Amino acid sequence: MSPSAGGLVVFLLSVQVIQSQDGWRVKYRQTDVCAAKGSEVDIICDITHPPGIRPSDIKDRFWFTKEKDGEPVDLRTDSEYSGRVTYGCYSDWKTCYLTIRDVRESDSAEYKFTLRTNKPGEKYTGSPGVTLSVKGFQVQVRRSDSTWLELTCHSSCVLSDRAEYVWYKNEKYFKGGSSLSVSSGSTDRYSCYLRGSYDHRSPAVYGPQRPSVSVSPSAEMLEGDSVTLTCSTDANPAASYTWYKEHGTLDPRLLSEEPQLVFSSIQSSDSGNYSCTAENQLGRKTSDFISIDVKYGPQRPSVSASPSAEMLEGDSVNLTCSTDANPAANYTWYKEHEDSPRASGQIFTITDFTAEHSGNYYCEAQNEMGRSNSTLRLITSSGASNGWIAAFASTSAIFLVIIMILAVLMIRRKKSPPSSRPAERPENNAQIPPAEPCYATVSFSRNQEDLLYSNVSPTRPPRRKEEVEEVLYSRVNFVRTEM
Repeated sequence: MSPSAGGLVVFLLSVQVIQSQDGWRVKYRQTDVCAAKGSEVDIICDITHPPGIRPSDIKDRFWFTKEKDGEPVDLRTDSEYSGRVTYGCYSDWKTCYLTIRDVRESDSAEYKFTLRTNKPGEKYTGSPGVTLSVKGFQVQVRRSDSTWLELTCHSSCVLSDRAEYVWYKNEKYFKGGSSLSVSSGSTDRYSCYLRGSYDHRSPAVYGPQRPSVSVSPSAEMLEGDSVTLTCSTDANPAASYTWYKEHGTLDPRLLSEEPQLVFSSIQSSDSGNYSCTAENQLGRKTSDFISIDVKYGPQRPSVSASPSAEMLEGDSVNLTCSTDANPAANYTWYKEHEDSPRASGQIFTITDFTAEHSGNYYCEAQNEMGRSNSTLRLITSSGASNGWIAAFASTSAIFLVIIMILAVLMIRRKKSPPSSRPAERPENNAQIPPAEPCYATVSFSRNQEDLLYSNVSPTRPPRRKEEVEEVLYSRVNFVRTEM
């Protein structure tokens, strides 16, 4: 055996016995070998031969893992092992060995020893052979407390107590030893290897870099589309992912704990800012926010009239249309049975309203995603309604005038002094002139600026005081109030 300086030699302990024909026998010192990546491995076998066999009777002997056309392929001719294998036998030629230097994971295979004698066609192979498993080094991470982590250089193979480990930090030599303590959240990279096998260092361990977020498809998102957000980062051990959506002033809302956030049918309510967090034992990092803007056509518009959809002639009215859409909708106003639009914009104003303006108006909201409309009916207040109001006002006014006249008469009668003379019996031939009537004049004005007033005035003086009380005239003007 010729182990390389500083390398780790794996010695075989268990024995595998192969009994061949004609008294040939092969014993492997170990049938299962586990070797660390980069180390040196020795596989040894002992050979027993029939009596009378001399070394000169052995034509050839070698090790192999593959066969070609039913014949074993000498490892020395295999390019994958070029310059890395050595084998031979000791002086008594009954103990033979195979040495593999700088073992690789690709060297994991079953190795067999075979020999040929000078006798034509006579050959013997020790089968089954020795199974070699090559394992790389790994850095195991264990949290010792809230601020410190313990890193251990580990191989699944059982190594000799003489094995020496070396640590690298950010691609530079750091220190020796099988374990290392580092602070939690460190951004440094740590790797280890077996001394003498620098080329077979363990993969470096490090906390996550700042994650990046990608969107698929990257084109404009329409309501109902299938959209996938993917979070990715560089980390070892592999990072776990968490998705969040910004939720106003509150803490972000947890959505998923997978690398991908999938919307099978995205909706307008899914618009917003999203971020993902990547975390492993060594640290935690959060991505920048990515904005999701879902496009959708206008919803059914809401239309309203101010101050009212029922108006008098000459009034003004504002028609307002509003809807939810992304991008924002454009608005167009139409009157029923007319092809040309009446107006554009969210507000449509009609001044000096007339009966011709009455009818159904509809607002159409439109963007690049689609269109939608709603209808509003405008009407003029009916004449019958106005007449009823006027009649009610007139009746109320007349009733008020009558009450006023009666009140005045009663007041005047109370103020008149009683007669000191007994009432004279009128002569039979004397004629009492009739009392002059009380006149009431009622007039209505169409002018809104005319004032409502009452004029009560006495008649001309009577010829005889005894004959007639004063007669009152009442004049009342009424204003027709437009409703």
